[in-house]
Amino acid sequence: MTPNVTHFAAIDWSGAKGLRHKGIAVARCSAGDTAPYLVPPSSGTLWSRSAVADWLLDQSRAAPTLFGFDFSFAPPLVARGSYLPGEVVPDTASAFWAYVDRLCADADLGAASLLEVAHRRHFYFGKADGVKADYMHNRRCEAHYNAGGGGKPSTVFDAIGAAQVAKASFSGMRLLHHLHGKVPIWPFDPLPENGSLVVEIYTSIAARAAGRPKGRSKMRDRASLNLALATLGSMPYAGPEPDDHQADALLTAAWMRGAARDARYWTPSPLNAHIAQTEGWTFGVI
Repeated sequence: MTPNVTHFAAIDWSGAKGLRHKGIAVARCSAGDTAPYLVPPSSGTLWSRSAVADWLLDQSRAAPTLFGFDFSFAPPLVARGSYLPGEVVPDTASAFWAYVDRLCADADLGAASLLEVAHRRHFYFGKADGVKADYMHNRRCEAHYNAGGGGKPSTVFDAIGAAQVAKASFSGMRLLHHLHGKVPIWPFDPLPENGSLVVEIYTSIAARAAGRPKGRSKMRDRASLNLALATLGSMPYAGPEPDDHQADALLTAAWMRGAARDARYWTPSPLNAHIAQTEGWTFGVI
């Protein structure tokens, strides 16, 4: 079974502090081979996380859409028995999303206070925290992806450096709490026969599928982006020169359009009911 969707949206997410964020980009395309395009925020020049949530809910009702977000939908639990060992926290993803949202009073669905105050000891911010390897815990999906040669995904407990996904992921969990029950979130919710749904993505998977070499997935010009889009069978992007966040979103939206029709991506062999309810899975990892 594959979802019956007609539109595809990829969101390059950000966990940065503040109300509006340079790191957020939203791209969309429709079925066929039409070019992906950037969706501008409803007001101003930069997206807020709250505005993305509002846009998604509106769009999900307007047209059956597959939405992809590039953050981890839950921390690892299977290998360690708890999201935050030694703490009293929920042990299912949807309950943990509610816990994160309840704990964080940060502006615009931010979650920095969770990392920096409430559960500080679980996160690596630098050498003062000890050996970084002690914090590198991965979900089953990430371990499977790494074992297959996909690369070493970042862990949600690494809060330092440009590649860290900690702040984005925990702010994203607040977003998922606000979407839960309104739009299906795969694989925590069953794949719907009709209508919109939300999935987790790695933009690097889309880049690799489009012929970008390992370690060079980032694109910052229209020419490189359009070469990659052509590899995916998409018409070229005709908008202004994209930054790397925008290029990631544009390419990934076009990749999702083709990948959504491949049943293998919806039935990865390692995914079972326990993983689906606790850690989830990244769409595109098989």
